[in-house]
Amino acid sequence: MKILDTDGELLLEIDTLVDADLSNADLTGADLSDADLSGANLTGADLSDADLTGARLYRATLSGARLYRADLTDANLRHANLRHANLICANLSDANLSGANLSNATLTGADLRRARLSGADLTDARLTCATLHRATLYCATLHRASLSGADLTDANLRRARLSGATLIDAALIGADLTDANLTCANLIGANLTGARLTCATLIDARLYRATLTGANSGI
Repeated sequence: MKILDTDGELLLEIDTLVDADLSNADLTGADLSDADLSGANLTGADLSDADLTGARLYRATLSGARLYRADLTDANLRHANLRHANLICANLSDANLSGANLSNATLTGADLRRARLSGADLTDARLTCATLHRATLYCATLHRASLSGADLTDANLRRARLSGATLIDAALIGADLTDANLTCANLIGANLTGARLTCATLIDARLYRATLTGANSGI
């Protein structure tokens, strides 16, 4: 199989991408749209500006990988390992990241609209100014995650673990935070208009300047 960049230039030739060892490979700008990379080892690989739309990365290892501005629209990243990955400005809209490990990953400015992140681990992840409009984060772990300025409008955060998370000026309009744990979360200036907070835990949460118009009970 030949891996080309978006200009058609050959980057790599390999028999199969399933379970392939591509650790530390330079795949900058690679066209991997609809490729099957299930179980592949992409530790430390550079996939900046790569086209991974519709790619299958089930249980792939991308720890420490560079995915700056990569297009992962509709990609399957279920149970993938993305610890410490650089996903700054990456497009992950409609991607399936259920059960993925994104602890300590950097997703600043990333597009995660409608992404599925149920059960994902985002401990200490950086999601400043990320777009998570209508994303599903059911039972996701976001301990100490940085979500300042993030757009979580209409996001599903039921039973999410957000203890110690920073959500300064975040948009949580219409978000479902039922049974969510927001202990010690920083929600200064956050917009929770119409949010559902039934049975949410907000012990020692900071809500100075937060907008709670139309939010339901839970505080």
